[in-house]
Amino acid sequence: MSVTSTGKHVLLQGAGWVLVIVGLAALVLPGPGLLALFAGMAMLATQYEWADRRLAPVRRAALRTAADSVRTWLRILLSLIGILVLIGLGIYWGISVAAPSWWPVPDHWWLVGGWGTGATLIGSGVIALALLVYSYLNFRGPHDDQGPAEHAIDEGNDPG
Repeated sequence: MSVTSTGKHVLLQGAGWVLVIVGLAALVLPGPGLLALFAGMAMLATQYEWADRRLAPVRRAALRTAADSVRTWLRILLSLIGILVLIGLGIYWGISVAAPSWWPVPDHWWLVGGWGTGATLIGSGVIALALLVYSYLNFRGPHDDQGPAEHAIDEGNDPG
């Protein structure tokens, strides 16, 4: 096994396991848990047979969740509001507004992180927007609340 092959093997495994752990955490915390879990399992499936066997159910669950996220206009609107709040909070955090008078601890603890934290929030909002657009384009039907790709998910086929 060459050094390049070994390096690729280690990087794929490392990235796969990190995405699996992040995906599992995001199942109970805010974030795209099933999508991260699917991405990690897809990377591990190139290295392990057990991961390849478990990839299809995770993929179906991730795609079904993506389809559910754009099932109604209310869900789409609430997602957009959440995205705008996230991006706005990132901008607010980045410009480092002075601590308010009600802040009970020293002022240097107000909005710790500056633009580093703000950029992370803005980046999360952009990723969420991209996922929402992807879900809308791939799972939302032109005239009804059920997209044509939902039948493909139930059958285990790729909608795109």
